[in-house]
Amino acid sequence: MIAGLLLSFTILKGVAEYFSSYLMARIGQSAVLNLRSELYEHLLKQSAVFFEKHRTNYLVSRLVVSCSAIELAVSSNLRDVLRESFMLVFFLSAAFYFNWRLTLGSLIIAPIIGLITTNYSRRMRKFADVSLEGNKSLTDTSQEALANHIIVKAYSAEASERERFLESAKIIAKANLRSARISATAPPSLEFVGIMAIVVLFYFGLREINSARLDPSQFFTFLFFLFRSYDPMRKISRQHNEITKAFAAARDVWNILDQDDSLPEIKDPVVLAPLTKGISIENVSFNYRNGAKKILQDINLDIPTGTMVALVGQSGGGKSSLTRLIQRLYDPTAGSIMWDGIDIRNADIRSLRRQIALVTQETVLFNDTIRQNIAYGNPAASDAEVAEAARVAYADEFIEQLPEKYDTLVGERGVFLSGGQRQRIAIARAVLVNAPVLILDEATSALDTESEHLVQMAISNLMQHRTSIVIAHRLSTIQKADRIVVMEKGRIIETGTHDELLKSRGTYEKLYKMQFNDGENVKDPKDIII
Repeated sequence: MIAGLLLSFTILKGVAEYFSSYLMARIGQSAVLNLRSELYEHLLKQSAVFFEKHRTNYLVSRLVVSCSAIELAVSSNLRDVLRESFMLVFFLSAAFYFNWRLTLGSLIIAPIIGLITTNYSRRMRKFADVSLEGNKSLTDTSQEALANHIIVKAYSAEASERERFLESAKIIAKANLRSARISATAPPSLEFVGIMAIVVLFYFGLREINSARLDPSQFFTFLFFLFRSYDPMRKISRQHNEITKAFAAARDVWNILDQDDSLPEIKDPVVLAPLTKGISIENVSFNYRNGAKKILQDINLDIPTGTMVALVGQSGGGKSSLTRLIQRLYDPTAGSIMWDGIDIRNADIRSLRRQIALVTQETVLFNDTIRQNIAYGNPAASDAEVAEAARVAYADEFIEQLPEKYDTLVGERGVFLSGGQRQRIAIARAVLVNAPVLILDEATSALDTESEHLVQMAISNLMQHRTSIVIAHRLSTIQKADRIVVMEKGRIIETGTHDELLKSRGTYEKLYKMQFNDGENVKDPKDIII
């Protein structure tokens, strides 16, 4: 019978431990999944201002490292704390049952244990914060060096980058070692306090036994349960230190969730239809941060449907900022942008951005197949539609020559493709979206002659039957624009066609001569930056 009970108990214990571990792991995974999902959704909703405040590596670290620390605390540390807390309550209750007077006396050490635990927790939080900051620095340092490995190698900077990496790694190691020292010190300290309390209890207990006021068997049974209570107390202290680290990670996550720089949207926004009349920019001023120098000042511009408007001027003139306002990546600090007479701040943001195709100066491709990159803005597109977009962008020829054709991986940032090929893939992506408005930050200056010619033909195809806003770096590409807007220091200083602006003999003519007359009449070298 005893053997059967022992076997049954062992089986029940194993089953209970299995469900305990599995269910707590499930709770932890569910918690971290929900937290990561909520955090990622929160990040995606933020405006461009938010991403100017925070480094990308910092945000990714919070998504991965901090959430993992919280998951470990919930699935493992919390499980152990709950189990040991149950054991502690059981042993203390048993000790209380056998001698409640001595049990109450032994609990006098509880405030002392509380003070010790609080002190250790405070120090643990300090070093946990240092370790987290070190992790941020380590992530930034390694990501920058690995992403820019060509520059690192070109300048033989491997040694200096290794030193930067080791400097951050040493900060983390030092903080973690100090945390480990505290973790190793806390349990013995608590055990020492507990043993001192037991020594005192021995003295009073034996005195009560010698005076026949206490039964020896009850006293030693009481001591047995009291001794057993210190083991879960020590384990709870150790887990408490680990949970403290998780709280430091959680604080970073909550801080991000508490920040909301998303663009406000009215309760019932207007769902925009394709552009029929035009875009009107009325008295728009803009600065990225309150009180900072204005990037745009009193901009007034009409962009009729079906026209091509080119923005030209020196770097820092506000051309890119103006296009970002039209996409409502930011809101103007003054004035308004009207879409067929509707203020875009009253429009549904998704409906606005579905009407705009974007080709940036720095081509952005994802580490996926060519097909997925072309269909990024229209995931439901068929293979035939993807191929047609590639044909219009003059990308089909080189795609068909690849071993896996449209299933070819482009690599991180399109590293497996040439600059001209990447640009044509980006143009094909804009073609497939088939949006009525095109914003084009022309990027042909770094291409060879043949690639530039193909990209220019692809751009011409893309611009057909669309309202186009072009940031022009080469004036030869925008001579046929319906309107050329010259910007300087955040203001519009000239507008007109190519011929009209040349005749006016203003800033545009000077820019034109700098590009086509080998710098004739250039007085200041900084003026040649276009």
